[in-house]
Amino acid sequence: MEKEIKLTPQQSLKLITEVINQTKENIKSHSFIFLLWGWTLATASILQFLLETKTDFKYYFLPFPILVAIALLLTVNYNRNKTSETHLNFFLKKLWMALAFGFIAIVFVSVYQKIEPFTYTLILAAIGTTVSGMVLKFKPLMFGGVCFLIASVCCVFITDEFKVLLHGFAIIVGYLIPGYILKNSKS
Repeated sequence: MEKEIKLTPQQSLKLITEVINQTKENIKSHSFIFLLWGWTLATASILQFLLETKTDFKYYFLPFPILVAIALLLTVNYNRNKTSETHLNFFLKKLWMALAFGFIAIVFVSVYQKIEPFTYTLILAAIGTTVSGMVLKFKPLMFGGVCFLIASVCCVFITDEFKVLLHGFAIIVGYLIPGYILKNSKS
């Protein structure tokens, strides 16, 4: 049988304040991942567009696998070095891990079918970003998710050559802008 701990009103208030502050700090700490992946994917998109349209380099797609591999290693290292994990952190980590498998499958299928993956990867990004924004109660991420959905629909109406550029722009709006707002938030 567990012994009930009695707290004074001052101790209760201090405990509640500490839990709220920890939650606020945890929410703010999510900015690192959005900024890391935002810069990674925006850079890869712009580099691929430039290499494909302005050069004769036949491996114009290489910025994606190289930069994504580096970002993946940094993400794993970042998550490994976290000292504590809340239920919120656990959920978001599992959500994005599941979506990562979806991203890999979409890229594999797209390469096999010789189509650009951006329409479909933007849909997955929309799901992950919108859900992240909802659970963090952070509207800029929810807005970013909506922007990803709009960009995925726009991909249907533009040529393959410009899909990667639209992807890069969507990443800036969907990951980088909310990531910087989150990083600089007072909460």
